[in-house]
Amino acid sequence: MLSIAFATGYTIRMADMTKRKAGVLLHITSLPSDYGIGDLGENAYKFIDTLSASSVRLWQMLPVGPTGYGDSPYAARSAFAGNELMISPKLLYLDGYLDISDAMEKASPSERVDYGEARALKMPMLRRAAEAFLSSKDAAIHEYEAFREREGWWLEDYALFQVLADEFNDSRWFLAWPRDLKMRDEEAIRRKRDEKRHEIDIYAVLQYFFYKQFLDLKAYANEHSVELIGDIPIFVAGDSADAWSHRELLKIDEEGEQEASSGVPPDAFSADGQLWGNPLYRWSEHQRTGFRWWIDRFRKNLELFDIVRVDHFRGFEACWEVPKGEKTARNGKWVKSPGQELFDALRRELGSDLPIIAEDLGVITPEVDALRRSNGFPGMKILQFAFAFEDGEWQTDNAYLPHNVEKMSVAYTGTHDNNTTRGWYDELDDGMKDYVRRYFECGDDEVVWKMIRALMGSPAVFAIFPMQDILSLGSEARMNVPSTCGTSNWSWKMGKDDLVSPSFEGIGYYARLYGRDR
Repeated sequence: MLSIAFATGYTIRMADMTKRKAGVLLHITSLPSDYGIGDLGENAYKFIDTLSASSVRLWQMLPVGPTGYGDSPYAARSAFAGNELMISPKLLYLDGYLDISDAMEKASPSERVDYGEARALKMPMLRRAAEAFLSSKDAAIHEYEAFREREGWWLEDYALFQVLADEFNDSRWFLAWPRDLKMRDEEAIRRKRDEKRHEIDIYAVLQYFFYKQFLDLKAYANEHSVELIGDIPIFVAGDSADAWSHRELLKIDEEGEQEASSGVPPDAFSADGQLWGNPLYRWSEHQRTGFRWWIDRFRKNLELFDIVRVDHFRGFEACWEVPKGEKTARNGKWVKSPGQELFDALRRELGSDLPIIAEDLGVITPEVDALRRSNGFPGMKILQFAFAFEDGEWQTDNAYLPHNVEKMSVAYTGTHDNNTTRGWYDELDDGMKDYVRRYFECGDDEVVWKMIRALMGSPAVFAIFPMQDILSLGSEARMNVPSTCGTSNWSWKMGKDDLVSPSFEGIGYYARLYGRDR
């Protein structure tokens, strides 16, 4: 295992991407918690213990940035900050920054995460902990000061951004903020930093808490032979600290308005395509700076994670660019991206063996596939996409079928954007169900575990399963329905008993049987 120490003060541990491993996909927020939302506390450690005992070597999470409207982890308010709601109050109590009465507060019982209630409960509690920390004589204050100085290049803008979003009750800086702050007038920014100094300090301390707790958890995972997989959304949100403070890197005009938006073109599933709305990159500016922002972004993620999955990898070859004012994605066009230049720059600074998983789902051109392969990044194979019937024949050459999966790939039963495998199977028509049953030689009740076993035995270097599939849960446990926004998205959470579910015995058995336990 290769470790590289950087000037940040953290150590980046480069994962071995060639050894067969099994993994579980579970977001931190889905862990059981008394505070209404999963966090970096005791249940995260218990989950690692279970993975380790089950010979599961990979824990994959969704992006861990602070979420805004809709609470999508793929639309974070910062590409560098951590989600404050993931901070564990119990760990803050053990560190002496919360009273026992605070740590004993509980959210009302619910089957899914209620982000509104979680914020109402946790944010005042976390602020009290930050206040106590700032007023303490704790030796850790020096560690915090070093953290703030080291991370100031992103932290100061992020903390001010969050304070202003609180003040104006809106993170849409381009729409709801006064013009001088929207345009980052130097004098206006200086006055706000002075006026809101204490509130800014609070957000800075919360980021210190997050990073300390996360890095402690990562160290524990690595000590127990578990590696963490993170997730980098290719785009940043328009209402993020990144867009506000680095608009020169994005196609945002002098008035703060987006010149174009991201999306995907029309296809068989959507006549209008998908208009995502994120600002697109001004790649010429990234090239001029030697891709410094991207290098910093990957470095930061590789401090927290051993491996990173890059969402919408095809965007590094070309992005679907939709002109300003369009209501759908129909009238967009493909605009080339300097992906190879970027990866060359990353290698020069971060090392030649980048631990990257490329999300290469959807319509992938030969150029995108060549970019992935030439860089040695494994792609993704989703078993739910493997079954197709065309011209009266089953498509047995489908690349996602277990017998066709290539070695340098990461095989999943499904992802956060798919139905659970149980839910997926239940919704198939009778003909497709018959094909699935015949392929796995099983009855309806066995399908999920037969699919898990098939991927465990496949050539894929990694086999990763959503926690919902390990528990054989149905559609009620789905994590997200793409292109929708509602309380059912991003809110699934597991029960406390699920942390030690007997299902892990089966996962461990298959991991050892198929050589994924080494």
